[in-house]
Amino acid sequence: MREFKPRNTTRARELRREATPMERKLWRYLSGGALGARFSRQMPVGPYFADFLCRELMIVVELDGHSHDLRLAHDAARDCFMSEAGYKVLRFTNADVQSNVEGVATAIQLAIEARRQDRSG
Repeated sequence: MREFKPRNTTRARELRREATPMERKLWRYLSGGALGARFSRQMPVGPYFADFLCRELMIVVELDGHSHDLRLAHDAARDCFMSEAGYKVLRFTNADVQSNVEGVATAIQLAIEARRQDRSG
């Protein structure tokens, strides 16, 4: 049995305050349920923090900057943990958001619709 660990809300708050420009840009598309589902920023999922999380549909959206190129094994372990916990993980690069934020938003919206369809049977 795992020992209960309280959520690190202080760290989550710091991460939200220190959001990258691309996280802020994508948040404008995700906030307020604009794509048909409610997302929260920098939410704890196990030992990790999801950049964006839809609890209802268990969708995680991750934005990868240059530092992620050096952390491929860490990101793979993180994705595996989240997938095994039932989350659908969507990864986009900062370049994707910079050059085609509407396309990224459409991809997320399609994932939302697919997840709803899967859950409705």
